[in-house]
Amino acid sequence: MKFLDQAKIYIRSGNGGAGAVSFRREKFIPNGGPDGGDGGNGGNVWITAVEGLNTLIDYRYQQHFKAQTGVHGMGRQMHGAKGEDVILKVPVGTQVLDEDKETVLLDMDVAGKTELLLKGGNGGWGNVRFKGPSNQAPSYANPGQEGQERWIWLRLKLIADVGLAGLPNAGKSTFLAAASAARPKIADYPFTTLVPNLGVVDLSATERFVIADIPGLIEGAHEGAGIGTRFLGHVERSGCLIHLIDGTQDDVARAYRIIRHELEAYGAGLADKPEVLALNKIDALTPAAREEKAAELEAVAGKRPMLVSGVSGEGVTELLRAAWTEVRKDRGEVAPAEQDETVVETPGGWAP
Repeated sequence: MKFLDQAKIYIRSGNGGAGAVSFRREKFIPNGGPDGGDGGNGGNVWITAVEGLNTLIDYRYQQHFKAQTGVHGMGRQMHGAKGEDVILKVPVGTQVLDEDKETVLLDMDVAGKTELLLKGGNGGWGNVRFKGPSNQAPSYANPGQEGQERWIWLRLKLIADVGLAGLPNAGKSTFLAAASAARPKIADYPFTTLVPNLGVVDLSATERFVIADIPGLIEGAHEGAGIGTRFLGHVERSGCLIHLIDGTQDDVARAYRIIRHELEAYGAGLADKPEVLALNKIDALTPAAREEKAAELEAVAGKRPMLVSGVSGEGVTELLRAAWTEVRKDRGEVAPAEQDETVVETPGGWAP
């Protein structure tokens, strides 16, 4: 399935049905009077967030959505039926934007959330509605009210607890494959990842979260270089960022500065998110090289990086657990390690 994270669509609610002009005509009943029924209301346009979707590809092949017109009224005071609604099903995390692509109208951030986009037109009154003492045989009825129409943008921001950031070929896809059951494309050249990938991490019964891998950033991405920063929106909702640095490159400090600069230039609070720094691909480094690279990163970042390898699995669990702790802190929860534990010592020391 192709990944599509934004689409422009046209929506229109249904017109109301027209009221009927009719008079009762039955044998032996002279001057039966008006009996025209009302028209039905036009169909509405709804949007709902559903689980199981992670792309807007359905809106690539159909861009026009029109609700049904209400059924017109008929004689014998038969009212028309309501027009059929249109329901747009989108992935959780989809935003609805105005035609200017900037004004956010709705944020479908919870599964099952349903909102009304456009209301259908009211049905017109039949001539029976206008009957009165001074007008006992009205020969007119109301037409149905026109529906509403507009163009909107749908923009998907994936719901992930942890986001992966780093330069191309930093080993993000390999790390995602080692940390979860996801199977992203892995190769030994940059920009292997062209679209975001999601993986579910299961550390324990209480440590289960979603991690997102986005295409790598390069210097000048905020100005459109490479793939640009288009996919950074998919980690805006995350509670923590894992910043992976390729330990086999010559200048790890410069790699760190490039990503931090791009996050700051993008804005949206990404630069202020909790960050877990990791030196990746340590399986290809000697113990001395590991210590040297880690010291360089610590000097520029002001914190000690964690050492991991997506290939051998070394340090992966510890890194994931550290990221999950940051997510819980961001949510205002108390991490298990921060809970007070009362330690009771045995007098004279422990003995079997």
